[in-house]
Amino acid sequence: MSRKQNATQDLPVIPDKRYFTISEVSTLCAVKAYVLRYWEQEFPQLKPVKRRGNRRYYQQQDVLLIRQIKKLLYNDGFTIEGARARLTQLPETVSQSVKVDALVKKVIAELESVLHNLQADVTASH
Repeated sequence: MSRKQNATQDLPVIPDKRYFTISEVSTLCAVKAYVLRYWEQEFPQLKPVKRRGNRRYYQQQDVLLIRQIKKLLYNDGFTIEGARARLTQLPETVSQSVKVDALVKKVIAELESVLHNLQADVTASH
């Protein structure tokens, strides 16, 4: 599978948490921490909360934005400047596919969990 095809596929479900560390976001978005720090400088929309020791804490919308930036750069072939302009011009329409993808992954994970529980119940009752 090429880099372009793999950029947004197979990303993990975003857990229901309020804040994520840079290492968690790195895993959730399959992007190195130094890339995230670089993108913070390049994309004014990306502003994680900074607490003691200048530690970054990202929120759900930040994770979705990072996935959107990754999609624009890796899948759609935008330059950083082009991706920045695109996010500024069409913030809602551009991010819709990333939001839908994250929601679909979450629903699939929840359904798989329900299926697993039902299978465990059936096995236990026999």
